[in-house]
Amino acid sequence: MRGYKMPAKEFLDIVNTALFDVPVYRGYADLIASGRYEPPGFDLILGMKDVRLALAAGEKANVPLPFASVLRDAFLDAMAHGDANKDWAAIAKVTARRAGLES
Repeated sequence: MRGYKMPAKEFLDIVNTALFDVPVYRGYADLIASGRYEPPGFDLILGMKDVRLALAAGEKANVPLPFASVLRDAFLDAMAHGDANKDWAAIAKVTARRAGLES
């Protein structure tokens, strides 16, 4: 099955019904699979603010938050590519770009 590329919608349907059968995951999976990030339900720029607050709290308590740093970088990348006013799910485009895929 080398080289098989499963369509995003099909993959997300499988993941969301088998692993994460939760309405919010289904909603974001649909946004990501369809590439619909406007109008935003939750602005990417607000997500970035929340990540910054989490990182500041972690720093104050001397608690490393390595995944928050990864998220911060993804938000910055998305903002640098003009996605600041889209839904925060648009960070999926960052992953697609980094993987060399069309978003």
